Amino acid sequence: MKNYNSLLLILLASIVASCGSSKKDNESLFSFDTAAFKEVYQPNETATLSVLNPQNKKIDSIIYYANDVKIASKKGSEKVNLPLNNKKFGYQNIKALVYFEGENVETTARIEVVSNIEPKLLNYTIVNTFPHDTLAFTEGFEFFRDTLIESTGQKGASHFRKYDYKTGKVFKQVNMDNPDHFGEGITVINNKIFQLTWQSNVGFIYDANTLKQIKTFTFDKPIEGWGMTNDGKNIYQSDGTEKIWTMNPATQKMEGYINVYTNTNKIKSINELEWIDGKIYGNIWQKDAIAVINPTTGAVEGVLNLAGLRSKIKFSGAEVLNGIAYNPKTKTIFVTGKNWDKMFEIRVN
Repeated sequence: MKNYNSLLLILLASIVASCGSSKKDNESLFSFDTAAFKEVYQPNETATLSVLNPQNKKIDSIIYYANDVKIASKKGSEKVNLPLNNKKFGYQNIKALVYFEGENVETTARIEVVSNIEPKLLNYTIVNTFPHDTLAFTEGFEFFRDTLIESTGQKGASHFRKYDYKTGKVFKQVNMDNPDHFGEGITVINNKIFQLTWQSNVGFIYDANTLKQIKTFTFDKPIEGWGMTNDGKNIYQSDGTEKIWTMNPATQKMEGYINVYTNTNKIKSINELEWIDGKIYGNIWQKDAIAVINPTTGAVEGVLNLAGLRSKIKFSGAEVLNGIAYNPKTKTIFVTGKNWDKMFEIRVN
């Protein structure tokens, strides 16, 4: 009986392997002609999609898809042009469902769409220099009326505070109750302060005047919490990738996203955010630079190189640049970093 069972298992394994092999063979019959693809495409360009048929199978028809949306159905192996003017920056997943000799099989590939705008290098001048708490692992930075609000990270030490940026005097501070929460970005909208956590998948809403907690909310997507800003209507939230999400502040639901791209590649690790004159200014993690981002398309329109500030920081434990707060009254930007001993008021030229 033992030998019979062993033989049966071997036969079953052979049948399964045979079926799998047959499917794989079918899948390898056709493929996209990726050699004809450009390395990257710009939105004003068109990609030509064609399917290779090395075994000269008789193709009845091909249905083409882009990001799971049907774009064309063709008789035989006719090529298809895919205009990219209405596509998001980033990877476009393409698929061909090939019907041949009474069977059908699909093949997939992808192309990448980048911005058609070359970012401008922006200059700045330092207007003022102010002290900054070296214990503050800065994650969020924003003005509310004339007061600076700063949120910080690190488990067991996360908080946000209102303070006088000229003297460093703290008006009020709110500590995170849960020591496992790592505080992240903040923004103020509709007289409410929204605060993110890094990997806990939760955020908090406070009254902007009293700092009393109003609500705890769960992230709408399985993402990390990084930076936040708002345009007076929507909240924009980064997650450590090239994405910036749009959140409805009333429901805390994500209603879309952009991918941040230059004219050559995506910009990953977008961190702290600030809304300034219709653009999103975003810190790039581990870079002493700020990207100026079109909030509709994700195109990086400018880059502010702040590497020159690094030499002015004297605290040996200073980490990365992170913190952008725009003061609309002075039309200047306040920038700092995690555990920096200074913050700088700058004017962008």
